[in-house]
Amino acid sequence: MELKLGRVYRIELCSGELRCWRYLGSAGGEFAWWRDEETGLEFSEASLLYAWQVVGEA
Repeated sequence: MELKLGRVYRIELCSGELRCWRYLGSAGGEFAWWRDEETGLEFSEASLLYAWQVVGEA
């Protein structure tokens, strides 16, 4: 799936929890940046310590 800048995606965490994250793009083509729509926190994929996958667009 090609992620589109600014769109919100449903994310499934390894625990089975579903979250909505906004795709903010990638810095220098390496790791993507996201914002959790519930908490407002922004983070890089490199900072995540658990498995997750994009389920689809929210």
